[in-house]
Formats: sequence, structure tokens, C-alpha cells
Amino acid sequence: MPDEMSRPLIRERGEGARHLEDSVADPSAPVIGILGTGDFSRSLARRLVASGYQVVVGSRTPKSFVALFPEEVEVTTQLEAANKADLCFIAVYPEHHSTLVELKPALAGKTLVDVSNSLRINQNGPSNAELLADYFPESSVVKGFNTISAWTLQMGPRDGGRQVFLCSNSQKAKNTVKAICHRMGFIPIDMGLLSSSLEIENLPLYLFPSWRLPLLCTLFLFIFFYLYNFFRDVLQPYVMEGKKAFYKMPIEVVNVTLPSVALLMLALVYLPGVFAAILQLWSGTKYNRFPNWLDRWLTSRKQLGLCSFLCAILHAVYSLCLPLRKSARFKLVNMAYKQVKAGKDDSWEDEEVWRMELYLSVGIMALGLLCLLAVTSLPSVANTINWREFSFIQSTLGYCALFMATAHTLLYGWNRAFDLRQYRFNMPPTFVLVLVLPFLVLLSRLALCVPCAAGRLRKVRRGWERSKHIRFTLPAEGCHNGLEDVSNV
Repeated sequence: MPDEMSRPLIRERGEGARHLEDSVADPSAPVIGILGTGDFSRSLARRLVASGYQVVVGSRTPKSFVALFPEEVEVTTQLEAANKADLCFIAVYPEHHSTLVELKPALAGKTLVDVSNSLRINQNGPSNAELLADYFPESSVVKGFNTISAWTLQMGPRDGGRQVFLCSNSQKAKNTVKAICHRMGFIPIDMGLLSSSLEIENLPLYLFPSWRLPLLCTLFLFIFFYLYNFFRDVLQPYVMEGKKAFYKMPIEVVNVTLPSVALLMLALVYLPGVFAAILQLWSGTKYNRFPNWLDRWLTSRKQLGLCSFLCAILHAVYSLCLPLRKSARFKLVNMAYKQVKAGKDDSWEDEEVWRMELYLSVGIMALGLLCLLAVTSLPSVANTINWREFSFIQSTLGYCALFMATAHTLLYGWNRAFDLRQYRFNMPPTFVLVLVLPFLVLLSRLALCVPCAAGRLRKVRRGWERSKHIRFTLPAEGCHNGLEDVSNV
């Protein structure tokens, strides 16, 4: 059996280009032209050929690029490609669109697909597609395929994004490109008129737009608690007692910081929902818009939760690595030596044993629930469950995860909150600060579960408004079906 890896990706070509009549493409399919010979053009040509299209590529120097394309593709001059093609992909840089003006007669009445992107986000316009439409007013310009990488085109939609955003002023041209998308295995998303092309061109340039606030919040909390723990656990012993504990900085201080950030980020996931419920109860309607800050906060809850999950996973890994440190082994051996020297055979303390057992058990359950929340937030998993199941997992089990994580922190602190020796530099232990927000969220949620508040909130979310009332009356003149509308609802 021949080695699959030894086969060339591009079959050998003879002298000159192979003509379209000799290819095995579907003769009923339109001839697709590609102007440009870059990486995107080559990947697009391969995908189109694999989808059964006849492809002709236009180049200023066709002989230099003929060997880079499959033999089913005809590589010729730009003018000849424009004349032969029924639809053309413009795969040249937008600053070179003006060099194609001489092809205007050959491209008149045809569909042009602009696949270009800008170097930076353009907020003011005009877009590359709109400028291309100005160059070719007699052609129908469609913006699309700019969010698809050359790798995705070459490997197929199974290994990359499947959505292709399209917009054009010509519905006919847009439908033609949609058919090509479907045949290539992609999902076309209609974005309307060509005026939407600026938004489509900016899409590949955004760097985690919905993650910016959660990541900044996570970074701020990490830096704050790391410095706080550094002052308490490293700097204070050095200043007050001369003990050098700087070895704690890489692992111990980080391991105390990560659960603090994880618990606070998880509390921040459910705090905006409490604010939203309070605002709806206060206003007596669900039709008032939330403030912009709360609306943005609500839409960032998924990212906040995933950041919390990341910190929790890192905390678990760091905790498992604690016994592997040389400092930990040294302390363990030294403690055992001191006990033997002092003649103590039994160091068992029921209270400490129970505290540690409960602490680890609750922590594992909290991490398991966080894993479930993270998995169900994936679109591929969320699409397999209905809305009630998704709501139960993300809301009910989410609050259970918050409760377990809070209990995990409480068991960690145990009775040390009342030990004055823990208040180093008059700074309370870290867990005391961390527990404030989760307690606030849990108590607020508990208050919203009181029947009077829960019933009113349920009515508001089903459309009831405090300022409007409907009175039921007996059928009479002017009434319809026994209802008298006195509220203009």
C-alpha cells in the first residue's frame, strides 16, 4: 500500500495550463474566477475544485504561478480569467483594487466577491467592498469569505469556522454566493445590504471583545490578592521576626490567591442577576431597560464564569503539587523529628482531621459543579439540551457551586477569623475579605426566594406591570368576552 504522506499535495502539471473543458468539474456549475495568486487564492481554488466547480485564476504573470495550483485549475491572465468567469473572487489587497479598473468591461454585469480585510479596525468607513463597488458600478459586489482563513478553506469546514458572513445590494448576487457557500460546506449568514460590509471587515480584527472586561477583572483581582498575601505571609514575618519566607512566592502565595479570585469571580457571575431582579421588583415591570453597566455585566457572565473555572482548576493543580516541594518535605521531616524527640507518639487531633476531610470533600464537589457549568456553556453541548435544562444547570446548580465554594472557604478559615495572631499588619486573613461578596449574593438570593418576593418577581417576568390593571366584569355593552380593559394594555 503506498504511503499516503508521500503523495504530493499538488499534482504535476504539464507544459502550460490545463483548459476548463478537460476538467472533471460539474459542467452545469458556474465558472468561478479568482483574481490573485496568494495563499488565500490557492486554498480557495482547491476548495472550489473539490466542490465540483470550474476554476480559472487570473494573474499578471501566469507562468510563474501555474505550478502552485492543482491541474484542474486554469491559470491565465487577469483579462482572460475575467472574460471566462461567471463570478469572480477579488483576492488581491484592497490597495491594489485600482489596478483592476482596466478589467471593468470584462467584469460588467458579473458578481464580484470581495474577500479583503483591513490592517486596522475601521469605524468611519468607507469599507473595502464599498470602494470596490465604486470602481465597478456595473458589477454586483458581495462582501464575504473574509472571516474564513486559508487553512479553513484548505482543510474544509470540519476543522474551522463554518459561518460565512455575506452582504450585498443585489439579492440575486448574494443568493449565488450563498449557493456556493452551501456547496463548499459552509453556512452563509445574510448581513443585509453592502453598508454592513464595514462591520464584516472589522470582525476578524477584534481581539476577544467579549473577554476584555472579564480578563481585566480577573487580572486586577489576582494582582490585588497576590500583593495582599505577599504582605501578610512573606513580608510581615521578614520585617517583624526576620524570617525569610520568600520561597513561598512562586507556589504558596499563588495557591492562596487563585481560590480567592475564583470565588469572587463566581460571585460576580450571579450578582448582576440579583441586581436585575431587584430593579424589576422596584420598577414593577420587566419592560424598563437595565442601565448600560448592568446590561454589559449580564452579557459577560459566561466569560466571568469561565475565568472562575480556570482559576479553580489552577488552584487544584497547585494544591496537588504542594507535597512535591522540597520545603514541604523538609517541614514534614522536621516536625516528625521534633515529635520523636519530645516523646510524643500521638499527634492526632479530631477537630483538625474532620476539618481537613470536610474541606477537601466540599472543594471537590464545588470543582465538579464548576466543571459541569463550564461544559454546558459550550455551544455544542448547550444545543443538545432544552432551555429549562440549561437554566436549571446554570442557575440552580450554579448557586449550589457558589454555596459549595463558599463552604470550602469557610472550612479553610475555620476559627482562625477570631485569632488575633492572624491579623498581621492589622490586615484580616484573606478568606475574611473573600467571603463578603459570596455571602451577600447568597443571602440576596435567599431573600428573593421568599414567597412574597418570588411571587411578585414571577408575575413581573410574565408581563405583569404594577401601573396597569385589568378588571374582570360581567358581559356588557362595550365589553368583549367579559373583559373590560381599563388599562390600555
